[in-house]
Amino acid sequence: MQKLASTLPNMVLSLTTISVVMALALSFVYQKTKGPIERSKQAKITNAIAEVLPEFDNNPVEDKLSVEGEKVIVYRATKNGEWVGSAVKTYTDKGFSGEFILMVGFLPDGSIYNISVIEQKETPGLGTKMGESKFKDQFKQKNPEKNNLTVKKDGGEIDAITASTITSRAFCDAVSRAYEAFKKGGAQ
Repeated sequence: MQKLASTLPNMVLSLTTISVVMALALSFVYQKTKGPIERSKQAKITNAIAEVLPEFDNNPVEDKLSVEGEKVIVYRATKNGEWVGSAVKTYTDKGFSGEFILMVGFLPDGSIYNISVIEQKETPGLGTKMGESKFKDQFKQKNPEKNNLTVKKDGGEIDAITASTITSRAFCDAVSRAYEAFKKGGAQ
């Protein structure tokens, strides 16, 4: 096969052909992975709801209320038709490494049942400790209406993660946002 001359039209044709082929390849990969990625995200939410609430027999994902678009969502859980609590998907953008997402479970009296970290990008070994029991269990059985759920440096009741006060404050911010959403749509 004869080598093409290095002219502007030949270069444009070559680059256009390569670009079209790569765009088609990316489109194909996107279409193939879109469904599994979405199912994985939904499974993460479903597992977090089960982790932060007492036993329930309905599908809370079907009984949800968006409070701040897709960022703050309240999932109501019932057992035998009786409301057992609400899980609130919440976020904060005040983390050391930006936004992170939590699921906070509230009992009907407004007290926190459990908290699960869904997504975070905090510093490994420091801010990532927010997902450990030693830190997040401080919130259990506390009612944000009655307890000061801020770090002790700010006059609250929560021991901050050593060397991660920013992350600890952000976690408290997300819990506070969850409680406001609970009051708006989950406490009925």
